[in-house]
Amino acid sequence: MKRFQAPKIPARQRGVVLIFALIALVLLLVGAVAMMRSMNVSLTNAGNIGFKRDLTNQGELAMNEVVTVLSTGALSSEAARLAANQAENYSEVILATNAQGVPLALLSDDAFSAVGVATKDIKPADTGVEVRYVIDRLCSDTGAVDPSRCSMAGPPPPSGVSWSERLRAEDSSSAGAGAVPLQVVYRVSIRVNGPRGTQSFFQSTFTNSN
Repeated sequence: MKRFQAPKIPARQRGVVLIFALIALVLLLVGAVAMMRSMNVSLTNAGNIGFKRDLTNQGELAMNEVVTVLSTGALSSEAARLAANQAENYSEVILATNAQGVPLALLSDDAFSAVGVATKDIKPADTGVEVRYVIDRLCSDTGAVDPSRCSMAGPPPPSGVSWSERLRAEDSSSAGAGAVPLQVVYRVSIRVNGPRGTQSFFQSTFTNSN
């Protein structure tokens, strides 16, 4: 006669599966947070790059202003460029700069007030952008252009000919015909302030034959 055996009761689960599920959920949440932070950083960087590109475009407004004042404005003649013109943000001598070559006049309002005027700042409407610039002649001293004191553009004089002799030859109506004239170098430095505290600096050198 077979004895009756009661069915085995399965062991009760003690929450092991729940623990693993919670761990997996935590890992998924950590990954989601990390992904969101990465996306936010990417969006911020993309926005900053966009602002920088816009500041570059806004800086062209200052270049247009400089071209106008040097070609047809108050600094259109060589005689006018022999002296500083604060109303046009112009210095007849090279301006002091920091280690990166940015004029100190663009880094401090006090320093700028000795070179230019804030009324020349360019502020396009509804952009939150402010453009400030300074122009300086790359000469170490005031007065007439002297190659020994000024940065000059043009081919060097022939061997045995001094800079002074070359300038005198160029001033002569019969000498130096067809030669590339030697010209003093000017520099324009631009600071552009934009939204969200963005700031860019631009610089260019040029000559003027007027």
